[in-house]
Amino acid sequence: MSAPAYTISTKAIGLVARIAEIVGELKGSGEYSRNLQLRKINRLRSIQSSLAIENNTLSLGQVTDIIEGKRVLGLPREIQEVKNAYRAYEHLPEYNPYKVKDFLKAHQFMTAELVKDSGHFRSQGVGVFEGAKLIHAGASYQFVPQLIADLFAWAEKTDIHPLIKSSVVHFEIEFIHPFIDGNGRIGRLWQTLILSKWNELFAWLPAETVAYENQQGYYDALAISQKTGNSESFIEFMLNTILLALEELPVHKITDIFTDINTDKLTKTELEFLEQIAGYLDKNGEVTNYRARLLTNKSGISVKKYLAKFVEIDVLKVEGKNKGRKYLINKKP
Repeated sequence: MSAPAYTISTKAIGLVARIAEIVGELKGSGEYSRNLQLRKINRLRSIQSSLAIENNTLSLGQVTDIIEGKRVLGLPREIQEVKNAYRAYEHLPEYNPYKVKDFLKAHQFMTAELVKDSGHFRSQGVGVFEGAKLIHAGASYQFVPQLIADLFAWAEKTDIHPLIKSSVVHFEIEFIHPFIDGNGRIGRLWQTLILSKWNELFAWLPAETVAYENQQGYYDALAISQKTGNSESFIEFMLNTILLALEELPVHKITDIFTDINTDKLTKTELEFLEQIAGYLDKNGEVTNYRARLLTNKSGISVKKYLAKFVEIDVLKVEGKNKGRKYLINKKP
């Protein structure tokens, strides 16, 4: 059993240290573990973004409606992709990240009714194309079962940090390309799985959303690592993605972030909304209407109403107009 080719750069070490620091802060505060609504929204954001990377056009609102059993106008295949991905993520606690049978089971959940060989390794050659140009050819199909078995055996025994290990496994899944379809979705799911075994909060961290927002960077990091045969670039990209996702989560209590707030003036839904944007505001000091919509899964009209209420009670202040408008924490002198 040979180890995958990877290099742990100085940059990666720094990112691991910062991520571990934030994870400790989040665990200590308990804010995230108590906020079930935020966890639910983040799971839906993960699903929508992971599918969007693969060109699924359904919005976060449509994904939410599908999961809630509401009727949605959309392509049947895309709707089925949402149902499948939700099922695959819901079974996350049951998977063993180092068992091939669980890997195949997750793929079956992810691609049910969409792929002929759902839940089975491919039995033919496959490649990633950009137009007519071959960008990456997967491993020969005869070797796929052994390559995956060897990868998981290495991952189970290695003592490298889970943040590094999960990124290496994610990359190697994309490099091997074990399935006819669904490799990207299953690779992202498997990194989440490995990290969730290290710390439960990663089961709900929407790193996929950050990856989707920097989709070209995701593809570029994959391409560089595939070209060099070393996952260093991809490791750095994924660690930075995880860091950015963590920095959106609320570490401090609402009353610590908004020091003059009187929570009695807010309804339950208003307080929930504020909790959902608190982490982003705590880090950045400001938020736009668009970013608040991404963080909360609310309509533009609802977001505008909530933000206006927070301005009215002096929790936030507004600067700029139209598309340049942003909302800042109102730090009184």
